[in-house]
Amino acid sequence: MKHFGSQWLVASSLVLGLVAANAETRPQYGGTAHIAMRAAPTSLDPADRSIPDSEGRRSLTGLIFDTLVTIDDTGRVKPALSDAWQFRDGTRRCTFHLRRDVKFHDGGLLTPEVVAASLRFAHPSWTVLVSGDSLVADGGIPGGSLLAEVSLPRSAIVKRDAGDKKISGTGPFHIENWDPGKKLTLAAEERHWRGRPYLDLVEVKLGDTFREQNTALQLGKSDLVEISPEQAQHAMADGRRLEKSAPIELLAIVFDAEASAEEKELRDALAWSVERTSINDVLLKRAGQPTGSILPTWISGYGFVFPYGADLARARQLRSEFHSIPLWKLGYDNSDSLDRLVAERIALNAKDAGLWVQPIASGAADLRLVRIPLRSFDPRTALEGFADQAGIAPIVVKGNSSADIYDAERALLMTGRAIPLFHLPLWYSSSAALKSWRVQNDGSLDLSDAWLGTTKP
Repeated sequence: MKHFGSQWLVASSLVLGLVAANAETRPQYGGTAHIAMRAAPTSLDPADRSIPDSEGRRSLTGLIFDTLVTIDDTGRVKPALSDAWQFRDGTRRCTFHLRRDVKFHDGGLLTPEVVAASLRFAHPSWTVLVSGDSLVADGGIPGGSLLAEVSLPRSAIVKRDAGDKKISGTGPFHIENWDPGKKLTLAAEERHWRGRPYLDLVEVKLGDTFREQNTALQLGKSDLVEISPEQAQHAMADGRRLEKSAPIELLAIVFDAEASAEEKELRDALAWSVERTSINDVLLKRAGQPTGSILPTWISGYGFVFPYGADLARARQLRSEFHSIPLWKLGYDNSDSLDRLVAERIALNAKDAGLWVQPIASGAADLRLVRIPLRSFDPRTALEGFADQAGIAPIVVKGNSSADIYDAERALLMTGRAIPLFHLPLWYSSSAALKSWRVQNDGSLDLSDAWLGTTKP
């Protein structure tokens, strides 16, 4: 009997273990996911242009709001709040048919009138008209670019009340508590048109540096954090789960003023002096892609034609044509240790070429080391977005062909306002408890299927 009892206990333990393991791999409702990010927006309105674009802001917008269409990681346009659309022959006007029975978080129904008002608010220059149960939009741009613009977070559909101060979305989570720039708590939307998300709550801590986020993850205070490029290799070695986007963030030098013909040559000398490959190998731990182009090749198809290799002899030759050399102050983000190291290396490379660059963490700067997440997978939209985000005068793109985009990018680079350095993916790391989250190619987080388990894998 004792022997039989032992066999029964072993069999029972195996069955219970299998049941527990099966339960752990099956999505479960409930729980609070704790997330941290560098972005610290003081407004959640996607169309508020006073708030800089960032992967963090894109993630927040995607949790609270929906767009008419989305673009997947292969570049295909997918239905969202609009379940069908069509362009009129010979025009740039697109008719969007709205999904039925979609409600905003405040209980109001999604109507063509509300959608039209939202698009007009985000794009004042567009013509947006209501046509029965649909709406017609004309942005004055080619069809592919119009759909790309409509898919962007800033084009998310927002219901604005009380003088545009109260906003409501149709996304999978609604705003529960909001401490601008510090903390955001989101609650699952029971009536979401795609179905209720698994998580009950998402608590987002805003404004944390990479170091603070990494520490919070290690201490179990965060479930999902951003990882800097140079930290990714260490996180892999530690066996942590990592996910990354496509190389969607551009690290570049941007001059604050237009260049005279003479200063343009000095800026070219600086561009030729930067040892991108060495910086990528040593400081970025090969996480980036050295580049001489604004758009990565995976978006434009031609990025490789812009040279990026250092040519110290050429840099010195350009420098030798000048008797007087200005001292350029290079501003960088003091909260990012990687930016400081890159700025210091740029200054050393410049010195080798006979140029004078002084890295500064605060104060007036002549040029800045910036990280700009490219706005879209659509080349035209991404290029125009870069100029806007970098504070450069709007560029003119004559058409939508690769040749038109190339000509516009080349013309922008010829002004000497920007020196592209690297295209970087955006990295994230999570605790073992958080399951089924993913990073989209634009760098934003997708938590629509995310859930919390109770045991480690």
